[in-house]
Amino acid sequence: MRWPRTPRQAAACRRPVDGLLDPAFFRALGDPTRVRILACLIKCGRPCPVGAIAECCSVDLSVVSRHLQALARAGLLEPRKEGRVVSYSVRSAEMCRTLRRLADAVEACDPGSACCRGGRRAVR
Repeated sequence: MRWPRTPRQAAACRRPVDGLLDPAFFRALGDPTRVRILACLIKCGRPCPVGAIAECCSVDLSVVSRHLQALARAGLLEPRKEGRVVSYSVRSAEMCRTLRRLADAVEACDPGSACCRGGRRAVR
């Protein structure tokens, strides 16, 4: 495979990495409070109500609610409403799959990557 020599040539070249670099995904992870909330939910390992999540990060309930909605819109969290209580859980399988596919696509674009020496690694 021929590699683009310039950024202009690379921009014109379509590769799997183009479809995997989702701005909404990275925008959701671009806020320190959202990252803290996501880490808390990952470590908890179960759905948690908004009020409990707000207690763990010392942020106002309405602010936490907006951050949770942003994480859910990006596909990182799954909201579940039971009566008046909304709980959120991490969509861990989807998040892991997205990150693995992105890592594979990035490695496939790097001709000097250790994984690519001696043959190309397939992108899932």
